[in-house]
Amino acid sequence: MKNDIVRLGDIVLFNPHETMKKGKLAKKIDMSVLQPFTRDVPSFEILEYKGGSKFRNGDTIMARITPCLENGKTAKVNILEDDEVGFGSTEYIVFRAIDGITDADYVYYLVCSPIVREPAVKSMVGSSGRQRVQTDVLKNLKISIPDLKTQSRITAVLSALDDKIALNTAINENLEQQAQAIFKSWFVDFEPFGGKMPDDWRQGTFSDIIESTLSGDWGKEKPTGNYTEQVYCIRGADITEVKVGNKGKMPTRYILPNNKMNKQLVADNIVVEISGGSPTQSTGRVVAISQSLLDRYDKAMICTNFCRAIKPIQKYSKFIYRYWQYLYDRKIFFSYENGTTGIKNLDISGFIETEPITIPSVDVLDEFNELTSAFSSQISANGLENEKLSALRDTLLPKLMNGEIDVSEVKI
Repeated sequence: MKNDIVRLGDIVLFNPHETMKKGKLAKKIDMSVLQPFTRDVPSFEILEYKGGSKFRNGDTIMARITPCLENGKTAKVNILEDDEVGFGSTEYIVFRAIDGITDADYVYYLVCSPIVREPAVKSMVGSSGRQRVQTDVLKNLKISIPDLKTQSRITAVLSALDDKIALNTAINENLEQQAQAIFKSWFVDFEPFGGKMPDDWRQGTFSDIIESTLSGDWGKEKPTGNYTEQVYCIRGADITEVKVGNKGKMPTRYILPNNKMNKQLVADNIVVEISGGSPTQSTGRVVAISQSLLDRYDKAMICTNFCRAIKPIQKYSKFIYRYWQYLYDRKIFFSYENGTTGIKNLDISGFIETEPITIPSVDVLDEFNELTSAFSSQISANGLENEKLSALRDTLLPKLMNGEIDVSEVKI
């Protein structure tokens, strides 16, 4: 059956009218919590409504400003009761399906697809760094749309892929938690050793088990002069994704040949975010660099100059990573930050040289490394599968939406 050609504004409600009194306590979805193309909203706060976009369960919200739009900050609202209204940023565009014409899940995937996103990006106007989508351009966008039954079939295919990605991510988060629990049991509570530190262990600092630290680099966006070496650059924004086995979306930059030689990351390095944070989130976020991650990129990798790379003494990489994460979860790093208003900086040298830690014997360290390697391997395998599933979903999405592929021919 041939799809109908329609205006997007005729099949989807844009910023539908909702009433909410100022001062009312309601669920707010802050733009900062949105991940790229997230069906499920990860978190919300209950705050007084003072203004902003309003939405109901099943609506799709999309950031309309740069760089949030380019980063894919989009979600389908799933945190509200049937008669409940939530709110969020004034910089959201809210899309709502129309009964009998569009399916709510189909609207979500349509908004995520290049069919909508590419015209949205092209329509952006305003000053540099704060451009906004022109909503009227999207309302008048001509698109091809199938009937409701076909819409449901399309979303079933795409949802199956997203469900598997979500399951793998949940498994990886659980594996991370298990590994952290083993670390705490062994090296903080000493449970396998009768609840006390073994005699052949010692007290020290991270400086005792770190060989060196590497500063980051941001280089140039394009080859310029001697900036000729193209590399991938891991940022603080990539840490959360990489921790759960995903590849991240690291930008490419051009750096000096000597900097590539001196700053290139290798397996068992550890990357720490040293600038950024917020009043409720400290600097010091950390991620371990695995060979599996490096193999998924076709060029060398460095860290941004807002991060620092740690080169541990041999065998201590997993121990340092887990200890660092344990201290981060306990909010230790707030006391090692400096800076006034605006961006915060971590005194990483002070932390490494003064924070007291327990250093185990080598035989126990070998046992811990062997045990937790299985966790790391499974996290990497699940992350690689997610990469392939995401690529398949992103390939199918526009082709199913515009009718190029018949959904009845797709087997998942």
